[in-house]
Amino acid sequence: MAVQTGLDYMRSRTLVDCDTMDDEVAKTLGPFVDCTSNQAIALGELARPERSGILVSARSDAAALHMKYSMDMDELAVEISMVRLALEMAKHISGRVHVQVNPYYSYSTEKIIVNAFRIVQLFQHYQPDFNIARICIKIPSTWEGMMACRTLELAGVHTLATTLFSMAQAVLAAEVNCTYIAPYVNELKVHVQAGFVDNAKLLPLCAAIQKYYKSINSRTEVLPASLTSVEEIFCLAGVDHLTISPGLLRQLTQPFAGNVKSLFDIAPTLPIPARGVSFINDRGSYQITFARDQGGDSQIKLTEVCARIDRLSSFTDRDQGYKYLL
Repeated sequence: MAVQTGLDYMRSRTLVDCDTMDDEVAKTLGPFVDCTSNQAIALGELARPERSGILVSARSDAAALHMKYSMDMDELAVEISMVRLALEMAKHISGRVHVQVNPYYSYSTEKIIVNAFRIVQLFQHYQPDFNIARICIKIPSTWEGMMACRTLELAGVHTLATTLFSMAQAVLAAEVNCTYIAPYVNELKVHVQAGFVDNAKLLPLCAAIQKYYKSINSRTEVLPASLTSVEEIFCLAGVDHLTISPGLLRQLTQPFAGNVKSLFDIAPTLPIPARGVSFINDRGSYQITFARDQGGDSQIKLTEVCARIDRLSSFTDRDQGYKYLL
């Protein structure tokens, strides 16, 4: 009998997604359902020498297309690059590819919607027969972002409300009918600030949100992100989806010891909202509730993560090639 690995165990309880745009990871460590990404992940992938052809052609294509979209050519080249990478990943997964809108638009519903439809159009431009049901647009979980998700879902475009840190955001995401939400288990700083440790991990929030969604029969699925250890991953066994980075995926190929208890096997340790709670028609109540969550920390985290990812949103032509502006 084959030894069960940590990855085997997780796949027996959860739909496992890969948090990378490296198709070799999908080939060697798959199968995976969805593929998640953001501008930072695209940066890492496009920095590889073997991906230089994508950057060159993206710049050329952007020069030809930017007048059609009345936008900055460099910004369009970034989106083209991400779509091209996503189309490659789509060949090796069974579910959806997730492409994030420009975080610079996090507080503009109109600009997010325009950006999302442009991303879908770029998929159709590069692969006309690509099933748009396999595209998911990642959108920051601001109020404006949630309203954009509402419009996009009504138009048949799947959305993921990312950078989610509170139950209030989760309630609103279900009301606007997001396909997924991505609670950030750890602050983004754990990935970019050496030595930083998040001492307020949101593992219990993930379990509480899923319990709440089941209680109201919501279609929105919980897809936690920003994980730093296999122990955190095992704590989330039983969540709807889970996106995992290449380094942690490799660690999960080791035999499963079974010594970490999942939060989905016990009663939620956080309160579950009442069935009738609603924010969609009361922005003021939502903003107050969100601002008070964790003593204001949730709002601070959202603001910081949008600002940080925004700095990875564009590149320009410098020296020997295209480099991202950090």
